[in-house]
Amino acid sequence: MLSTGMAFGQTAATDPTAPSPDAAPNPWEFSFSAYTYLLPHEQNYVNPNFTADHGGLHLEARYNYEALETGSVWIGHNFSMGKKLVLVVTPMLGGVFGNLTGVAPGYNLSLSFGKFELSSQGEYVFDTRDRSGNFFYTWSEFSYSPVDWFRTGLVAQRTKAYQTELDIQRGLLAGFSYKKVNFTTYVFNFGWTDPTIVLAAGVNF
Repeated sequence: MLSTGMAFGQTAATDPTAPSPDAAPNPWEFSFSAYTYLLPHEQNYVNPNFTADHGGLHLEARYNYEALETGSVWIGHNFSMGKKLVLVVTPMLGGVFGNLTGVAPGYNLSLSFGKFELSSQGEYVFDTRDRSGNFFYTWSEFSYSPVDWFRTGLVAQRTKAYQTELDIQRGLLAGFSYKKVNFTTYVFNFGWTDPTIVLAAGVNF
């Protein structure tokens, strides 16, 4: 607010390094990530993901997530609550196309407290070609960050993009971050069956 108590003819001091009041910050936030799956008995593949957020609006695109050579696009709304215990929930609706075609309600969720975080994303795909193709997909992580640049924890997923002996795969994760870039290694199924390794890299901008 402009002060009305300034004396007539007095000039207000300005800070040349301060941003202009007319310069609005970029209201969009973007992220891009790529998950490289190293499979023991099938062909390796990459799952790229892109998100864009503008206030409550959430947009997302995925490829090779629900099935190989299959893409999906999403729209949702971000809801957040809490200060120390922070919950962020994004209900979404998506369209799936490619080797698998369908409609999918889904969600993104994160719950954080101090150095601990629980995150999950899930969707139920209604296959419009064959009802037997309906399937619930999920990826969930529970992680602990002893320092800002490192985290470790547990991961679980349920997918039809490739086949294993386990309906729900589980494993360990270790991740590093530097500024807006992050790298995470996941090892699934070690000790139960032949392990699957996933190498993930992401950037926020």
